[in-house]
Amino acid sequence: MVDLNRRSLFRGRRAPALRPPWARRPDEAFTDACTRCGDCQRACPEGVVVVADGGFPALDFRQRGCTFCGACAQACTPLALDRRVEPAITAVAVIADNCLARRQVDCRVCGDACEARALRFPPRRGGVPLPVLDVEACTGCGACVGSCPVQAIRVPPAA
Repeated sequence: MVDLNRRSLFRGRRAPALRPPWARRPDEAFTDACTRCGDCQRACPEGVVVVADGGFPALDFRQRGCTFCGACAQACTPLALDRRVEPAITAVAVIADNCLARRQVDCRVCGDACEARALRFPPRRGGVPLPVLDVEACTGCGACVGSCPVQAIRVPPAA
């Protein structure tokens, strides 16, 4: 068993990793089951499953989002990723203050990338439409993250 909190002692505190879809919860259950074989990473056609701290897989949405194809879970023989775990990802997007729309620049790229239509831009009198996130609709897929031209969106792990 790898204690990720102890590993970060000399490197400073690190935020917990966002695990691939259908990861066992809580995170300790996932890290106990995961053998760090890399099969989920190799199986991911989108390339969003990466090796993170301790050699465990995590999601990286800087280039694109997760399509929930299930290839990572199918490749996971120790069942650290288990399709019976629902929802697949519990995290939702967070939009930072450096969002272009919040700086009065008309930008809706993230909304266009959101297949779940969780990001909306209602009209606003006297300014550009601001993004509104429907947390109930957000799947945590991260498609909005890589599409943002100023990296104002992230999908942090759920607490």
